[in-house]
Amino acid sequence: MEQKLKEEEKKVGVIETWLRKHTLLFKGATRHPFILSIRDGSIDITSFKSWLKFAVYSCCILVIQAQDYLFVRAFVPFVASVLIKAWKESDESGDMEVILGGVASLEDEISWFKREASKWGISLSEVVPQQTNKKYCGLLESLMSPDVEYTVAITAFWVIEVVYQESFAHCIGEGSKTPQELKETCERWGSEAFAKYCQSLQNIVNRRLQKASDEELKKAEHTFLNVLEYEVDFWNMSRGNV
Repeated sequence: MEQKLKEEEKKVGVIETWLRKHTLLFKGATRHPFILSIRDGSIDITSFKSWLKFAVYSCCILVIQAQDYLFVRAFVPFVASVLIKAWKESDESGDMEVILGGVASLEDEISWFKREASKWGISLSEVVPQQTNKKYCGLLESLMSPDVEYTVAITAFWVIEVVYQESFAHCIGEGSKTPQELKETCERWGSEAFAKYCQSLQNIVNRRLQKASDEELKKAEHTFLNVLEYEVDFWNMSRGNV
């Protein structure tokens, strides 16, 4: 069985092998009931506002950097650690440019979250970290360790991005009935431009995985699964499941 998997990885690539192997979990993260309810227009706007509170919490604190907010203490160093790992370990100079391209878009994204919070009447001062966020931050923090290989860290970075891209692209795909007031949200992460960025990250990950040791591959796959599980939990917060 193991030999068969290795042959498949060489033939179609490691990521495609993982996606086939873990189809149910990947679909659980990218076709969550919350996402499907946006696409078919049946979403309860209250649920959307609930999700947005957690999303706003996760992103806007990148600006205000309040010590009380857990995510910023995990996410910013995580991004920095991925860049440092790329600088030290990457065999392609273009890797850092791709990662920095995503980081550079954060300012616009943060501004958007602040506007959305105002539009939906969400007070940032009232948003508190939930257990799911705390656990997710713990995962990111663990990936910052110098002992964690660049291959593993960039895999996590890619999965986080691609789940949003796949999810929201589905909401604006053919036949969707996404409410007008939610289309801007979906187009932000479901856009062709963001899809191209995610593809650039995926190309890096696939290249790294093809050259990785068996031990690195195991760690990267474990991280891939961990992120997907946390993404499902994150969507669940829209329904108050934290």
